[in-house]
Formats: sequence, C-alpha cells, structure tokens
Amino acid sequence: MYEATRWGKRGATINSISPGIIITPLANDELKEPRGEGYRKMLSASPAGRAGTLDEVGELAEFLMSKRGRFISGSDYLIDGGTTASYWYGDLQYLKKTH
Repeated sequence: MYEATRWGKRGATINSISPGIIITPLANDELKEPRGEGYRKMLSASPAGRAGTLDEVGELAEFLMSKRGRFISGSDYLIDGGTTASYWYGDLQYLKKTH
C-alpha cells in the first residue's frame, strides 16, 4: 500500500498477488512427499476443491496490468481457491487446532 501511494504519483499502479498451492513441478513433487496427504486434504476441503494453475495466476496478473485494472492499486489478491477462507471459517478449521 505504501508503494502504491508513492508510485501513484508517477501514474503507476502497485498490487501484489498471493497464490496458494499452484500446480507446478515443485508442487507436484510436494504432493507426493510425506506432507502431501495434508496438502491433498486441505485442497479437497477448500471451496474450489483443487489446486490452482499457472494460467489462473497469469490471468489475474494480466487483468491487473491491463487498462481494465487501472483503477486498482494498493491491493493484495489472495488466489487460493478459498483455502484461507476455509481455514478461518469453513471445513479447514481443524487445522488451527492442530498447528
């Protein structure tokens, strides 16, 4: 937000994107590791019921950097399929008790 106020004087917009589990080669490896079962449970209990894709993150970035996103600045976009919301308010509340 601070940088958005500074860079806004130059006509720039500043935002951030905070992705959840996104399917990449590294994420695929982690899903097969010992902690993978926990990640799979977390994803299946999230509202989206799956991990995200690189394209989905890219499409959000494309929108924010396009003319359609010119009025958006100083924001952080959580793109995690609702996993964080489910952790605080939904089916993943059990994780708070175990971690």
